[in-house]
Amino acid sequence: MSASAPPPPKKEEEQPKFPLHEAARDGKTQLVETLLSTNPKDALKKDDDERLPIHWAVSNSHNEIADMLLQIKGFDVDEADGSGWTTLHIAASTGNDTLIEKLIKRDADVNQKNNAGQTALHFAASKNHPQTVKLLLANGASARIRDRRSQLPLHRAAAVGSVAITKLLLKHDSPINTSDISNQTPLHHAMAEGNGDVVMELLRAGADQDKKDDDDKLWWETAPSDHKTCEAEGIELKIEGEGHD
Repeated sequence: MSASAPPPPKKEEEQPKFPLHEAARDGKTQLVETLLSTNPKDALKKDDDERLPIHWAVSNSHNEIADMLLQIKGFDVDEADGSGWTTLHIAASTGNDTLIEKLIKRDADVNQKNNAGQTALHFAASKNHPQTVKLLLANGASARIRDRRSQLPLHRAAAVGSVAITKLLLKHDSPINTSDISNQTPLHHAMAEGNGDVVMELLRAGADQDKKDDDDKLWWETAPSDHKTCEAEGIELKIEGEGHD
């Protein structure tokens, strides 16, 4: 009887290509501390996604790790990843106001755009973070910046149905009747998503009811239901009766 073949040699565990990035992403605080003490310059290296370790830490709300990485000498607070997202963009998207305040103290550009032309305010509005919107506006964020789809943060607030953010943006001089690349105004977006409270807020603020989008629709014609109605005392709605084309 022939002897059995020896088992194949064990493969050594593959070491991660970017250990600090992975540790920051996974929230391994002690490992991050150890890696930084060994080679702090790794905090300034980008991985295959063109992200720094701090981008991963902030994406996953690992604030303690983000604090460590913020202290690294040579760190540029406005450094962007491959999609143009800065640490501030990510923090605004997650509603991480504590970190946003620290970034602003480090002179982060509150109006920096990503590759799609979006600012931190766009993300805070679209993720429905009223306190984050308030914080950004108080520190110089502009409510008048359009992204590459010609959308303002107000379009985002209208789409998600946030009356609080809508009020904040209007108070800070957001244009109310700006059309995006589909020629839809914030009023179109609010109605299309069935956000009646925001519709009424925009109408109270004097939104133009006569603009048509690329489908030749007025705002009320984008309603998700044929019987969608809006009523408010003292506001004249230009809505035709049932049976319209």
